[in-house]
Amino acid sequence: MIRTYQYRLYPTDEQQNILSDILELARWLYNHVLAYRRKRWGESRYRVTYHEQAALWRDWRNEQPDDNPLRLLNMSAGQQVLRRLDKAYREFLKGKRGKPRFKGRRFFNSLNYKPGDGAAIKDGRLYIQNVGLMAVKWHRGLPEGTLKNIIVTRKASGWYVAFQVEVAAIEPTVSPNPPVGIDVGLHHALALSDSTVIDSPQYLKHSLRRLRRLYRRVSRRKKGSAGRRQAVVQLAKELEHIANQRRDWWHKVTCWLVNTYGFIALEDLQLAFMLRNGNLARAAHDVALGLFHNLLDYKAFQAGVQIVTVDPRNTSQRCSRCREMVPKALHVRVHACPHCGFTVDRDVNAALNILGIGWDATVKRQRSPMGQA
Repeated sequence: MIRTYQYRLYPTDEQQNILSDILELARWLYNHVLAYRRKRWGESRYRVTYHEQAALWRDWRNEQPDDNPLRLLNMSAGQQVLRRLDKAYREFLKGKRGKPRFKGRRFFNSLNYKPGDGAAIKDGRLYIQNVGLMAVKWHRGLPEGTLKNIIVTRKASGWYVAFQVEVAAIEPTVSPNPPVGIDVGLHHALALSDSTVIDSPQYLKHSLRRLRRLYRRVSRRKKGSAGRRQAVVQLAKELEHIANQRRDWWHKVTCWLVNTYGFIALEDLQLAFMLRNGNLARAAHDVALGLFHNLLDYKAFQAGVQIVTVDPRNTSQRCSRCREMVPKALHVRVHACPHCGFTVDRDVNAALNILGIGWDATVKRQRSPMGQA
């Protein structure tokens, strides 16, 4: 199992300038090899491979080694840039993302080093080739394991380093806590089958007034001026703060869920449609349900909590008590069954249905011969 631990870096002014130069070289390399790929494809429909471009990168870096500025960028770190582009192309060909595009200065802010090859931890500080030793804020210790990657990132608030550590997989004990079904959405971020409702703090919505003011400040500054750069940094810091607040909240919610419940049933819901809908996109970004799923997955595994996903069709329309269909429009937020008289919040009714479907499917799978095997 590979886990990532992020820490704040405190480079000197000179080291910050060198790190910025290294990132700029990495961005140049990314754009250069992307242009080469597009050129070869446009001329002869030839698909360039990573290994071909790795050989080109080696030749470029070794030309005139005494004064070649490319030597500021570590060899293996440059190879990681090529792998990043190659992965983007493979995902594009699979239809998982759009066509790789050239990176502007503000959109290339991280670089991956291999431990022992241009980067290492020495005497409690981080060493980067051509940069030197930098102070690290060790707010928590690294676990015992094999250090796989060292990722240096530039953010609006400063420089950070992420250590990816491969730790021994420990088989968690099965949680004895009760089961729960969860309906996710925008009206309620989470509605649980035990009638617990968790609403999003809506950090983005509550920051819109300040964000509009910061955006106006950027638009009023002259392009290329120091005032505009300062306004952009202030805006980026505010957006980063909102993202950090949202992530911290979801960390606390998912920790509470895996410590309270031993079996969690969720909708197998595709979230992309919310982001494509002009009326839902901002609220969907504010809730960040994709982040919720990512955090819950690994926390549940560590806590021994089983997660199952079910088909979300008709979970809101079917009565969870008598199983009869009760059609209702989206604006109707209360489920009132005319057949059995059961009345409950619409999302809680859906959570009860999700729990029932997920639990039944799990029991059947365990009782089947293949499940027992």
